[in-house]
Amino acid sequence: MEYRRLGNTGLKVSEISLGSWLTYGGYVEENNATASIDKAYELGINFFDTANVYMRGEAEKVVGKALSKYDRSSYVLATKVFGKMGDGPNDAGLSRKHIMEQCHASLKRLGTDYIDIYYCHRYHPETPLEETLRALDDLVRQGKVLYFGVSEWTAEQMSEAVHIADKKLLDRIVVNQPNYSMLHRNIEKEIIPVSEKHGIGQVVFSPLAQGVLTGKYKKGEAAPAGSRAAQESIQSMNHVLTEENLEKVENLKKIAETENLTLSQLAIAWILRQPNVASALVGASRPEQLEENVKASGVKLKEETLQQIEEILSI
Repeated sequence: MEYRRLGNTGLKVSEISLGSWLTYGGYVEENNATASIDKAYELGINFFDTANVYMRGEAEKVVGKALSKYDRSSYVLATKVFGKMGDGPNDAGLSRKHIMEQCHASLKRLGTDYIDIYYCHRYHPETPLEETLRALDDLVRQGKVLYFGVSEWTAEQMSEAVHIADKKLLDRIVVNQPNYSMLHRNIEKEIIPVSEKHGIGQVVFSPLAQGVLTGKYKKGEAAPAGSRAAQESIQSMNHVLTEENLEKVENLKKIAETENLTLSQLAIAWILRQPNVASALVGASRPEQLEENVKASGVKLKEETLQQIEEILSI
């Protein structure tokens, strides 16, 4: 496993990190979740990601319990705030009240004294940005949060946050967590340039496009039993599981074979070609999935290979 600095900070995170969305606390049994976390740690992954809203706190409990056997200084733990955690008018968003209450609740569920990275899970237009940044700055000063960042914010929103922080002498955001893969490249035009300018690193989610870039979905065939696309509750795959994308996947497989890589490894290595990307966040319902994914760490794709991939993706 290789490690990269997170943005302009001194914090080093594994190029592959383990997430818990749609998995731990519900979709995957706790034993399998714990086994996957243990395997990740064994393979050199030091970066674990969850969120308060995943299964309404249950994912945090599973992740915290599984990691409790390890030295706290040996791993980087991230969670998030924003989503609806109750039925009250202040049980969501990025107000000072909600941030403070949810940070304390997350610390309790995770069974730890501090959170390494605390994300604003989405942007909240109803809360003044300065209020949000001051609350996060206070948590840093209290030692309950070490670094904070955002997820799925626009380049303009991130720039405004940096401007306010500099003007008011508050801690800056240092990390962004966007959706990024061969089949979803929105961040390349604005997000990455703005992030490079302000020293913000990317920790990308869905690097395998929710499983499409594993090659398990075939043109003209039903989704495999047990796959995400086969779950009736998963509607978010409609935009990515298209005939056009499945055609690209077939062509990308040929490149992966010539490079002696699996399609998943090629997809992750392609993401890590971006120096602004600190880590690719993967999910795992079984430990063996991680053994394949971590082999993408350190893979350097040749310029010729990158050009071939670009030609396929631009069709």
